[in-house]
Amino acid sequence: MTGRRKRMKGRAGSHPVWSRDFGLFFVARAVAQLGDTMLPVALAAGLLQHGYGAGAVGLALAATSAAFAGLIVFGGVIADRFSTRRLMIGADLVRLGTQSLAAVLFFTGHVVLWQTCAIGFVNGAAGAVFQPGVAGTVPRLAADVQGANGAIRVAEAVAQLAGPALAGVLVGFASPGGVFAAHATTYAVSALCLLLLRLPPLVRPPGDRPGRGTRAFRADLAEGWREFRSRTWLWGVIVIWCVYMIAVWGPTVPLVATEVVQQHGPRAYGLINSAVGAGTVVGGLLALRLRPRRMLRAGAIALFAFAGFPMTVGAGLGVSAMAAGAAVAGAGMAFWSVMWATSVQTQVPADVLNRIHAYDVAGSLAMMPVGQALAGPAAATIGTDHVLLVAGGMSLVVVAALLTVRPIRDLVRADTPTTVGPAPSPAPAATGEGVCPERI
Repeated sequence: MTGRRKRMKGRAGSHPVWSRDFGLFFVARAVAQLGDTMLPVALAAGLLQHGYGAGAVGLALAATSAAFAGLIVFGGVIADRFSTRRLMIGADLVRLGTQSLAAVLFFTGHVVLWQTCAIGFVNGAAGAVFQPGVAGTVPRLAADVQGANGAIRVAEAVAQLAGPALAGVLVGFASPGGVFAAHATTYAVSALCLLLLRLPPLVRPPGDRPGRGTRAFRADLAEGWREFRSRTWLWGVIVIWCVYMIAVWGPTVPLVATEVVQQHGPRAYGLINSAVGAGTVVGGLLALRLRPRRMLRAGAIALFAFAGFPMTVGAGLGVSAMAAGAAVAGAGMAFWSVMWATSVQTQVPADVLNRIHAYDVAGSLAMMPVGQALAGPAAATIGTDHVLLVAGGMSLVVVAALLTVRPIRDLVRADTPTTVGPAPSPAPAATGEGVCPERI
């Protein structure tokens, strides 16, 4: 074993992932993700059962997505100004209330589309407040940030596999209202875990305290943008990822579903989805084990594997070949996502991390609806199979573009989060507030 490998191995071993507090956070994220993967099944079954069509289902889901995408940048500023733990608990409690209300509506049969969309919008707004805090919480709970992200990614993959199946069982044995009730329960569990969490304090330089009022809020928003813009590797990935959303991810998801269901039936599509989930688990486990020095370079190389997903479907191969391509694609995407999340969480200063993460999420999601909207007309013009083959080819081109940008491919890993001021000491109290209390 070379000297560098010994150093890397020792470094990884000295940075444990699992602790009481990270375990609570892990359970909170895993259970909430399980509930979120049940929601589309509940909405589809419930709205169709009450006489609405597929367009209504899409509108209800879009209400959540629109609120989330439109408000997450502001959520990032809020998360950097207030106690992230309390904000996340509050967001969970709001969604506990909204999903409990949805359960009552579906149990009683008083289902009105605008009410369902309003509930979805509130859920999306709560998610926009919750999500930025996730990025800042992981490095405060686990010294081994990469290992923590890998563990969370595996849990999310398992939830994506189990959630729809569990929702289908609940719809069959109870009703769509039962799924909404179960979904509300997952938020209750998440809020309880976060309530029990002892979050180490965020240490700020002396005199660095968030100001009050609209002007201070705008200043924080502008500061987050400056920090985002000043890192070429960061905004470079987001710009390239926008192209990826339009040319690859946007068309792949709906067109794969259409092509597979039409040619091979819904069972085959379920098998392929399961293969994606299984591959995602493998990719997360690999991310727990492998610790490349240049994380984004390694993640981008792994992302080449995603091309196999749209290409095998576009080429009209058999179900087993498509499932294999889907599994490899899931593994590559999971490995990239862990490398990317860890890079952001360890390279960005802690006092602006939530805002940076919000810009990251907003930029990553901005172009996905464009790609989805263009998929249908493109398929009608040149055929679904050709669009998927082009998407596979563009996947290779876009990933190659990531590797051509020197700040991206040469970014050297940071094994500990970038902090401001001295390293934080262990939390002295169960509230998670000590040396520099976060404002309530």
